[in-house]
Amino acid sequence: MTQAERAARPEPFPQAAREALASGQMRANVLHATTTIRAKRAQAVAEVADWEELRDAGAAIKDHALLSLEPLLVELEAAVANRGGVVHWARDAVEANSIVTEIVKVKSLTTDEIGLNDALEAVGVHALETDLAELIVQLAGERPSHLLVPAIHKNRTEIRDLFRQRLGLEGLSDDPGELTAAARAFLRDAFLRTRVAVSGANFACADTGSIVVVESEGNGRMCTTLPEVLVTVMGIEKVVPSFRDLEVMLQLLPRSSTGERMNPYTSIWTGVHSGDGPRAFHLVLLDNGRTRALADEVGRDALRCIRCSACINVCPVYRQTGGHAYHTPYAGPIGAILQPQLDGAGGASASLPFASTLCGACADVCPVRIDIPAVLVHEREKVVAAERLGPEAASMKLLGRVFRSRARYERAQRLARFLQKPLVRDGWIRRFPPGPLRAWGRSRDLPAVPPQTFREWWESDDRA
Repeated sequence: MTQAERAARPEPFPQAAREALASGQMRANVLHATTTIRAKRAQAVAEVADWEELRDAGAAIKDHALLSLEPLLVELEAAVANRGGVVHWARDAVEANSIVTEIVKVKSLTTDEIGLNDALEAVGVHALETDLAELIVQLAGERPSHLLVPAIHKNRTEIRDLFRQRLGLEGLSDDPGELTAAARAFLRDAFLRTRVAVSGANFACADTGSIVVVESEGNGRMCTTLPEVLVTVMGIEKVVPSFRDLEVMLQLLPRSSTGERMNPYTSIWTGVHSGDGPRAFHLVLLDNGRTRALADEVGRDALRCIRCSACINVCPVYRQTGGHAYHTPYAGPIGAILQPQLDGAGGASASLPFASTLCGACADVCPVRIDIPAVLVHEREKVVAAERLGPEAASMKLLGRVFRSRARYERAQRLARFLQKPLVRDGWIRRFPPGPLRAWGRSRDLPAVPPQTFREWWESDDRA
């Protein structure tokens, strides 16, 4: 099944999570990797004396950009055009996908979001992933399961077996250096032959028209310099007001993502330069639901995200289910608040805000101070409001009627005391009969209705 087909028929999170939990190997891989990344991040952050002030500054920069988004995007368009680039505006995935016809890619969450690879395959163009982890996922016919480490669900033995099967490297070992060398040899020829490349963007500076990509392997540098034509697909929320803002953002991002003081490769390009880099540059500014999210005063905080994945690595839900249960490139806590807003009301993403314990660990590590638990609750409220005619709403309406009358309330207490008898064990109801409460009660124990209420005791002779 293609990514587009999976996106068209995604499973709600609870069902997908149950399937993911059945894979002990995947869970072990994810737990090991996220634990390692968390430890590196904590060490890197501890080195910065003004880390909390940097977080405040990062949040302020993103808030200013979001509240001034329209004029900043117009300024960015003019700056790119003045430096020889061409800017395209895409309202949705269909418009964005129609721009590219020949491609070799650097890792981009935005192109994953719009299903670009499948759109290209439909017109006979094969898109080759050049990020090592994305290449692994592509060869396996899977989806990325992590913002930063798309193949986090696989260990090196599984990768070795995949390379042996798909690349014909029978004698390959599972040594990381040998695996990397095999991927490098496979990709190098593609880099040298490709005429068109597509990248994402971490940031775009409105004042200079500069586009920024940070990465760890060098594939991004080759994709953005060797081909004759470069196309960058960028969510409109990636714009920052000025080049100087990178001083803050490029301190926050590497420490929060890979636990490094700075990224091994930071590529910045501004338009087209004769004899240096691509001869043509196209910037695709993608909306795809972002302006709808921007209109939500609470939900818009999700657009601050700089895609560091710190929230994912600390999330107790993600660390058990992995990323495939989220059916979106934006897995984990950030995906649970961003994807439902990009999709709009309804659909499988409506279940994602409930994929959280609301423990708050995600907000503690977010480098731009997104209050993810608050947005999760807000998104849950929207789901409940949209389903107000469902069984839960009908139950609440019935309870409201009961609670408005003392007589009805006392009759309900006596009825509950009688009906609960087959279910009570040692003063608790731990199992519910078949019906709508069975699934709800699987993870809940309820105290039994007491034999006598306080009011009944007060009015009885037993009080003496």
